[in-house]
Amino acid sequence: MLNVGLTGGIACGKSTIARMLVEKGAILIDFDDLAHAVEEPEGPVWRGIVSHFGEGILLPDRQIDRRKLGAIVFADREKRDILNRLVHPAVFAEWRRQLGEIEKTRADAIVLSDVPLLIEAGLKTMVDVVLLVYLPPEGQIRRLMARNGFTRKEAERRVAAQMPIGEKIPQADIVIRNEGSVEETSRAVSQVWEELRGRGRTQRLPDV
Repeated sequence: MLNVGLTGGIACGKSTIARMLVEKGAILIDFDDLAHAVEEPEGPVWRGIVSHFGEGILLPDRQIDRRKLGAIVFADREKRDILNRLVHPAVFAEWRRQLGEIEKTRADAIVLSDVPLLIEAGLKTMVDVVLLVYLPPEGQIRRLMARNGFTRKEAERRVAAQMPIGEKIPQADIVIRNEGSVEETSRAVSQVWEELRGRGRTQRLPDV
């Protein structure tokens, strides 16, 4: 099994790249989905978040309003760190469980672990390959404004709250530049897929 850590920055297009790779045969584990699962109402993570941030972050159905919570933590590094300490242990435990299940049934699988903070959190050693989706900061800002309806100031604040995308390039094994057309991105993904398949085959070769 080849465990590929997919990372990037906000609004860089990771979801698009992930979808293209899944269409080619990759198995996706999305950390946002894991976070949703561990934050279900009345669970231990949910209770910890509500205890720290108050019931004002809840929707009428008691689900966490992720946009409201995001606005709070992206404006305050200390609060963002608190949220990460509450959520990350449960997310990583579920990630390891899912990886174990996949390895049992698909030893030849290429697993795509979509981990937004892979580099920042020092998790490179937990994956076999780091795949970075790159988009220049101005492109991130424009996409956030179009996708989320943010003002430019809001979008700039979200981008500034993360590690500069350019600083991640030297930390990556493979980089997909996502500022071109859909066709250009698709061609890049096809090339990367062949590289990942080759790495997977090499990893499975017996020792001699």
